[in-house]
Amino acid sequence: MPEGHSVHRITRQFERNFVGHVVHVSSPQGRFAEGAADLDGRRVVEARAVGKQMFLGFEGDRWLRVHLGMYGAWDFAGDIRMDATIASANGRMGQTNQRGTFLDAENPDAVVFDSAGENSITSIGAPRRARLRMSESEKAGAELESFPPEPVGQVRVRLLTDTVCADLRGPTACEVLDPAQVEAVVAKLGPDPLLDPGAASEERFTGVVRRKPTPIGLLLMDQNVVAGIGNVYRAELLFRARLNPHTPGKLVPEEVVRGLWRDWAKLLAIGVETGQMMTMDDLGPEAYRAAMASRDDRHWVYKREGLPCRVCGTNIVLEEMGARKLYWCPRCQA
Repeated sequence: MPEGHSVHRITRQFERNFVGHVVHVSSPQGRFAEGAADLDGRRVVEARAVGKQMFLGFEGDRWLRVHLGMYGAWDFAGDIRMDATIASANGRMGQTNQRGTFLDAENPDAVVFDSAGENSITSIGAPRRARLRMSESEKAGAELESFPPEPVGQVRVRLLTDTVCADLRGPTACEVLDPAQVEAVVAKLGPDPLLDPGAASEERFTGVVRRKPTPIGLLLMDQNVVAGIGNVYRAELLFRARLNPHTPGKLVPEEVVRGLWRDWAKLLAIGVETGQMMTMDDLGPEAYRAAMASRDDRHWVYKREGLPCRVCGTNIVLEEMGARKLYWCPRCQA
């Protein structure tokens, strides 16, 4: 399932390529025909991400709410303009200039492409083969022979401007809402550190966790407690905190809970900037390059069941928690 960093990156692409433009909206699959007719011909005025949910605002107080779920993805085609905070037009990192896809700011050719496709804006969400032309800073993907391309597969929604189209496939949720309905959805979500970076959000998260008898491994996946964390970030945050996933929230020391919030804010920012869920710190240049190129070298415990812990050598355990796979070290997180 795409986690919070992917949804924020998708939203930035919509900000750059769709906000301010009148959009033709259709439903090639047919399942969203009524909603598409409502939005068709309206101007996009806002793009907003909260945790794993994305909201596109249209003229006339109409909003498109999308939750990608397990299988959803957006495919972009056309003259795509990259968000400047992810990569600039000449292929360098943007103004934030934080270490990410490009290892050397003075060498824009030193780009690392992830073998699983995480570092591609052609299909953001569930991995998908690129079939369309990229922007200047990312060349992967097939050149378009004509625009717009014919819809491929079960496209729930197509958003089309004169130069760019975005196709949505396989979402868990796709609906048109009014402003009050949007606020009702957002009000149920926990804080998102990219939207709410202040002390109040940390206090809110800490207060909720410290009142709950629920295991911390379940609380981190509860979008009403904290927005955006999925299976990968849950496992990695718990390991980085050396915290047993089964510890009741109310028994986790306050300083550890606060540390989880701050670490989530840090990892989320890295994920948005690089497009990859990098969760290991203090890597040298070669190790960092390897980690950016392959998720096998990017995580402490995720998908490493049966392999020795990178810290203590104990075999990583896999179990089910909350109907999702949980990876953890029974010694480091005892």
